[in-house]
Amino acid sequence: MGFMQGKKALIIGVASNRSIAWGIAKAMHREGAEIALTYQGEKLQGRAQKFAAELDSNIAIPCDVGSDEDISNTFKTLAEHWDGLDCLVHSVAYSPKGELDGRFVDSVTREGSMIAHDISSYSFAALAREALPMMAGRNGSMLTLSYLGAIRSIPHYNIMGLAKASLEACVRALAADLGPDQIRVNGLSAGPIKTLAAKGIGDFNLLLDYSEKNSPLRRNVTIDEVGNVGAFLCSDLASGMTGEITYVDGGYNTTGMATYGVRGEE
Repeated sequence: MGFMQGKKALIIGVASNRSIAWGIAKAMHREGAEIALTYQGEKLQGRAQKFAAELDSNIAIPCDVGSDEDISNTFKTLAEHWDGLDCLVHSVAYSPKGELDGRFVDSVTREGSMIAHDISSYSFAALAREALPMMAGRNGSMLTLSYLGAIRSIPHYNIMGLAKASLEACVRALAADLGPDQIRVNGLSAGPIKTLAAKGIGDFNLLLDYSEKNSPLRRNVTIDEVGNVGAFLCSDLASGMTGEITYVDGGYNTTGMATYGVRGEE
């Protein structure tokens, strides 16, 4: 019996089989959880239904997290399938084209900032609010995905760094607010992984190479490794953890000085 046996998990943001959300979904399913997925737009419907089927599920619900109506309808639809919800996974981030190009001061715009924060941070709080009725009395858990750019300057990450910082603050605010309801809220900060979202970050291959050569493990992490930690954080095994940002990056976040290229290491 897996450590998530009997749990029901809604995962927002599985865009491809290379996404971190997919790694979490697979790990949860392996450990016995029932899975429901969402998708944005009719173009992704077939893909979401295929992914759901691979997880022995028939629940794939349309949801644009930029719409309060869509978010509300997502949980109304979910309630037609399930009588409760144990886990909510938020794996959504977006910034308009151009916001991650060049210098931060040159690329950042008022409109772009609003959109990046709305989709990447506010949507977690909006989803949490609508999930509450289905999570009542179930010792539930919520999880979102962050990145080191929330607390460190990362080339080309630009406005997403600010949005992820906002998201991590949202984790702490939700954890404090929902703790009395016995709902835990955590964040998972993964190292760089080649996902569809990562394509929008300039010089991403350089970022991968640098992380690989300078993390204590001297390698990058996989979606399966991140998925395992995500499943753990949402399970009863992590029942005493809330308000935390947990790093799965080969230890890169703990380093203070690069050795690659400094001592001639190759």
